[in-house]
Amino acid sequence: MEPELQPSSRAGSADRRREAGFTLVEMVALLAIFGLLVSVALPGLSSSTSHPKLEALALSAAAIFEADHYAAMRRHADVASIVDARTRTIGSGSSHRALQIPADVSFDTLLAKRCLGTETKSVVVFLPNGMSCGGVVALSRGGVGFDIRVNWLTGGTEIVPRAPS
Repeated sequence: MEPELQPSSRAGSADRRREAGFTLVEMVALLAIFGLLVSVALPGLSSSTSHPKLEALALSAAAIFEADHYAAMRRHADVASIVDARTRTIGSGSSHRALQIPADVSFDTLLAKRCLGTETKSVVVFLPNGMSCGGVVALSRGGVGFDIRVNWLTGGTEIVPRAPS
């Protein structure tokens, strides 16, 4: 018995090569579409505040307080940093700088009701002599948090990590 030989033709070989090339082009197109979808979808998936972002928020809040502290001494006038729990913002009294706290972050404040005989509402007042009315802003999420403390005597600001709860 002789093995059966199949006729070979150049046309059949060219068809197979063209199909193989077409499959490769399809695969590249599919990967490109998948890559575009992932690049669009990923930013929307991670909308929650991470630990590093929470720390960055605390640093930004402290920077606003420090800038207002130095502005009060430089201008020889009171400067009030606005801490609005209703709108979830911390705003500078010496510039247009403001920090928006994300909705998934717990935002608590402990501020003076009166300072130098005047009622103070939702503000940390910095005085020209370096002192302040003091206050604490607490930012937390998922058992991790930071207290931004403004010392009443020195007007200095410090960030203190909260113990995990």
